Amino acid sequence: MATLKVTQIGSPIRRSPDQRATLIGLGLNKMHRTRELKDTPDVRGMLRKVAHLVKVEN
Repeated sequence: MATLKVTQIGSPIRRSPDQRATLIGLGLNKMHRTRELKDTPDVRGMLRKVAHLVKVEN
């Protein structure tokens, strides 16, 4: 299965609680942290919700 390299580039300060929870669900809770996540529809949906706070690489 393919993986996505996701890096947090935006701060969750002054963001909605849903967006904060989504970042935590992705394993990102501090700036410039990087995670490799499985490319699933669930993860894609979470990334779409916080697209302005993360950078996605293949």
